[in-house]
Amino acid sequence: MNLIQESFQRLFPNQEFLYQPAIEYNRRLSNFNANVRLQGNKLSVNLNLQWKDIDDEIKIGLIQHLLLKLFKREKKNTTNLELYTNFIKNIPILTVKNKSDPVLEAAFHRVNERFFSNSLDKPNLQWGQKACRKLASYNFHDDGVTVSTIFTESRPEVLDYLMYHELLHKYHKFKQKNGRSSFHTKEFRQAEALYPHQQEIEKEIELIIKQNKKKLSPKARFWDYLLG
Repeated sequence: MNLIQESFQRLFPNQEFLYQPAIEYNRRLSNFNANVRLQGNKLSVNLNLQWKDIDDEIKIGLIQHLLLKLFKREKKNTTNLELYTNFIKNIPILTVKNKSDPVLEAAFHRVNERFFSNSLDKPNLQWGQKACRKLASYNFHDDGVTVSTIFTESRPEVLDYLMYHELLHKYHKFKQKNGRSSFHTKEFRQAEALYPHQQEIEKEIELIIKQNKKKLSPKARFWDYLLG
């Protein structure tokens, strides 16, 4: 049976599968990413090539995760979704580290020593686009911290604050309940609030944004997390 049909029927056991499934592995998508598309009755799932050799039970969890988004159904837990979630949490262990900007690496080492007792492995570290809405992000798919280039000339204290927030994602990972992922958990928020001089640094960040002649949306203050 096709993996898409198997995923659908395990997720919706009382619903008939009326689609023409198509699954493709390619290099166009980023590491361990995937997407789903419904055109007419053709239900297509595209996966990054790295998924090809992963156990089918984990891939079923990934496809179920995508189907819940596509059909906007009530979130639920399945054994396969749990397998997928646990796999995603451990992707950083499997990821090759080949991106390391020296300025961001210095910030990582300062923050790792000061706040995490040097317990974190170094992630991929890179500058992103010149963005004023998505200032920094941590991506589980490539174990990568990306920082907006509007901070290339910032004081180390500002970079450390941005780095601290993203490393909290790496440290605390995320919680899954009823098919819904929670990244800013209670534990995350408590740890975030411990950062010294937080308000002063956030004011400096707001000033940097203004200097770049863009406004920061109140709905997307500082952080973003991508999980495909």
